[in-house]
Amino acid sequence: MIIEEKDFEKYVSEAIDELPEKFQKKINNLIFFVKDFPTETQLQKYSKDKANKFSLFGLFEGYVQSRRHNFGAVLPDRITLFRIPIMQSCSNEKELKKRINKVVKHEIAHHFGSDEIGAKKVEN
Repeated sequence: MIIEEKDFEKYVSEAIDELPEKFQKKINNLIFFVKDFPTETQLQKYSKDKANKFSLFGLFEGYVQSRRHNFGAVLPDRITLFRIPIMQSCSNEKELKKRINKVVKHEIAHHFGSDEIGAKKVEN
């Protein structure tokens, strides 16, 4: 399934807006990006399948909220969603929206300090 970047970004915004208010209020110093694919550095550092640019759907980079203590002025933490791998994993628009929602929730869980297991619980 392929859609235009602006439509994909709209679905990401909707997924963020649909997060429970208790999470939205706690999000701090975080910015979202949409990129077509992860960089080679991101793949090497974070992907289990380091040679497959389709293996990573999203990535949190930064300091988890639970460990942030008086850092002063710092650059925002980043969540990047990788558009083409996500689109290629879906066969229709309904499935795509659901996948984007899951990836946003998963990466937000990392922002709050959840590990992979905890992040999977937030997805459901």
